[in-house]
Amino acid sequence: MNAHRKQLVSLAGPVYVQFLAFVAAGIVNTVWVARLGGPAVAAVAMATTVENVLLGVALVFGSGTTVLVAHARGARDPAAVRAAVRGGWALCALVTPVVAVGGFLLREPLARLALGGGDAVPLAAAYFAVSLPGVTVFFAQQLVDGLLKGAGDTRTPMRLALLANGLILVCDPWFVHRYGVEGAAASTVLCRCAALAAGLVAVRRNAVLRGAGARPAGPVAAALRRTLRTGLPMSADFTVRQTGTLVLVAIVARLGVTAVAAYAIAFKVMFVVTMACYAVRQAASIHTAHTLGEGREERRAIGREAVLVACAVALAGAVLLAVTASWIMAAFGAGPDVAREGVLFLRCIGPYLVLMAGFIALGGVFEGGGGAGVLLRVTLFGTAVQLPLAYGLSGLGLPGVALAAALATGLQGAVCAVLFRRAGRQEETGVPLAAAV
Repeated sequence: MNAHRKQLVSLAGPVYVQFLAFVAAGIVNTVWVARLGGPAVAAVAMATTVENVLLGVALVFGSGTTVLVAHARGARDPAAVRAAVRGGWALCALVTPVVAVGGFLLREPLARLALGGGDAVPLAAAYFAVSLPGVTVFFAQQLVDGLLKGAGDTRTPMRLALLANGLILVCDPWFVHRYGVEGAAASTVLCRCAALAAGLVAVRRNAVLRGAGARPAGPVAAALRRTLRTGLPMSADFTVRQTGTLVLVAIVARLGVTAVAAYAIAFKVMFVVTMACYAVRQAASIHTAHTLGEGREERRAIGREAVLVACAVALAGAVLLAVTASWIMAAFGAGPDVAREGVLFLRCIGPYLVLMAGFIALGGVFEGGGGAGVLLRVTLFGTAVQLPLAYGLSGLGLPGVALAAALATGLQGAVCAVLFRRAGRQEETGVPLAAAV
């Protein structure tokens, strides 16, 4: 196996399991809360969506620190590692109180804004009263994961995610039964506390990060600004994608309740494939930053292997979804009309998944090479194309939505490939990816 491919697979595998564990925690919460009735389910589901948005905030210091630590590790520069760690913690400490305190104070307006009204609003506010202060733990956990990944260790974050999820599986029944929706939030926060404690121990024991507590090489403010510059485009890219997804749901809603239900089920199933592609993207980002830190210009080789791995996984996933589509819809208990729409969509979505895989994987090289800002502009362009296209093609039903996604993603991938080749021509000069494009 090609050395780059082997490294990418080694890094991406644990990240993928970690992503699955994150999703599984939400599913476990929903299963137990379902016993409390429909309003409780709606409240927790909405709160989980808000947490996905907050994950984008955490990427500012989480992913930014990952790239900086990986680069410093490649350069074998302990002072740069210390600066990256200090910058990550400083930015996390700056952002966390704003989100945690502000979210707690605005929990009721936020619940009304998201749900519009009804019995679920006070339940969502009660959930937020626990979960939003708990963002302190969630954010710290994301930073610890980012530090370990930057140090080349993606297995420990995977184990921490499995630990937290395993504890949630055990604790949720008791907490939900005794305290209702607040219990579901408390269970998640407390289980994450246990995982965070184990993660902090792992950081102290990590050979690359062990000396990060020493005095930094430069001012903490400068390290904070560098982390912000590195991570902000990644956070914005994620936020744009999440916003585009929400708008796309509104477009699908024009087709009726049946189409929305079918799309919702298919979208959840597609996570199994898309998260694998995002795992490859994160692996490509870490590996690219590390090799650049070592002074090796191998972006083209890493990009080719990342695209190959991600597209192979996406193609296998697309074929599997097409073959098992009817069984999948039946497993979700979908009625005949919903099942028919969902099967059709899953059998049309294959081209999008493969094109998306290539674009997402190549994006990891941009992020690790300092070109996250370029990637953000491509994402904005693609989203601006996809949404009007989906609106126009929605007259064809869900297949039209799938076609719009494939066309827009293919265009994004083509732009990205052109920029990547242009940057590749300047590898010999050592020009940073952001400058090259």
